[in-house]
Amino acid sequence: MYMGLDLGTSEIKAVIIDESGALRASAGEALTLQRPHPQWSEQDPAQWWAATNRAIARLRADCPELWRDIRAIGLSGQMHGAVLLDERDEVLRPAILWNDTRCADECQLFTRQAPELHAIAGNLAMPGFTAPKLLWVARHEPACFARVRSVLLPKDYLRLLMSGDKVSDMSDAAGTLWLDVAGRDWSDTLLSACGLSRRHMPALVEGSAPSGCLRAEVAQAWGLADGVIIAGGGGDNAASAVGVGAVNSGDAFISLGTSGVIFAVNDRFRPNPQSALHAFCHALPGRWHQMSVMLTAASALRWLCQLLGTHEIALLEEVAALSVEEQRLAPVFLPYLSGERTPHNDPNASGAFFGLSHSTQRGALAYAVLEGVTFGLADGLAVMRQAGTHVGQFSLIGGGGRSPWWAQLIADVLQVPVVTHKDGAAGGALGAARLGWLAAGGVESEVCRQPAIQQRFSADSARQAQLEERLQRYRLFYRQQVEARARRD
Repeated sequence: MYMGLDLGTSEIKAVIIDESGALRASAGEALTLQRPHPQWSEQDPAQWWAATNRAIARLRADCPELWRDIRAIGLSGQMHGAVLLDERDEVLRPAILWNDTRCADECQLFTRQAPELHAIAGNLAMPGFTAPKLLWVARHEPACFARVRSVLLPKDYLRLLMSGDKVSDMSDAAGTLWLDVAGRDWSDTLLSACGLSRRHMPALVEGSAPSGCLRAEVAQAWGLADGVIIAGGGGDNAASAVGVGAVNSGDAFISLGTSGVIFAVNDRFRPNPQSALHAFCHALPGRWHQMSVMLTAASALRWLCQLLGTHEIALLEEVAALSVEEQRLAPVFLPYLSGERTPHNDPNASGAFFGLSHSTQRGALAYAVLEGVTFGLADGLAVMRQAGTHVGQFSLIGGGGRSPWWAQLIADVLQVPVVTHKDGAAGGALGAARLGWLAAGGVESEVCRQPAIQQRFSADSARQAQLEERLQRYRLFYRQQVEARARRD
């Protein structure tokens, strides 16, 4: 048996798989987010550890017959977060998360101080990344910065508590902007530009390699055998790729969670920072990936449900009941509730509905939200194609992937076939478990098989003209927003 732990933004998820790759058990514990100021997004790392222990306890209670057979644990987690530790490994301040956009000025500063940034890291400096966060802390909380002795990513803080080791993997480390992504090693040049050095960084391993073992006291508390291996693991999307079998060049998936991601596997480092496309290491050796990231995806539908006082299932039923004409007349929605990354790199972008009237109903608003998120994916796919990556089929994973109606809309807008998989919602946790299996000696061709396909969705060419017209309006409305901000400023 192999366990996967996925530290998300809204939940810590734990799963167990067996040597056939079957998902045998899962448990989740909710996490809360703090936004003490506009553009801020933080969490207390102590909350992660408490939630992890609760999830482990639930999993153990649900499957006691599997428990002592667990041989390895893989880790997956939200990328880019900054966990700052002092000389005693005590947390200095709440972790600054991936969707925190306070450090736009520091992104410009970092780019000036590290002119080799794009060539080495292969990515633009964006507010969500880790490096600008440390420049912000140095500038606004200098006393805190002076006490920093280690910087860890979220899942790697869990690893420290589990094993006592400060280790990260290549895929997660690539999202810091401190990694030489082609060379798969820390860059002294980029670290120095932030007033840091290698001594502040964890050791690096490949995601499928062992990073250490579970500490005896943790194993005893969790009821696990001695010597349980902890794999290097991966950033959430790289781990999800392993879980869905996207491990070879040309494989691709779309993830609809809090954020929206298009992920395509490459056999070499292929950066295209000018279009805000991410180029990172994969969680497996000798592979890289391109990634288009929008900051708000399925979370936009949750936001609308909270405003309307309803549930997602009810809203999706209303969307499915809309006629083609009602869809044509629905408002157009810009999904930039937290700013945007690909392709705009615009932390000040804001969400908006266009075309509201007295006759606008809840179903039309929900349709606009689903369509707006899908249009954001279309923008990401466009820049990915400009970078030379062409995809013949997408796997769809994440919470949003549970809606067949949304899956069909994505196929129609992108004009690319979409498939969903059994256990697709397990995402990063399933991939983390597979990485644990590999670290314990599993063979990649057996471990990383694509899960069984549940449904296939082919593009409906009859909808193409209407959707294309609305997509052009969507892009026009964003350009107008940018022009209006420029005039105001």
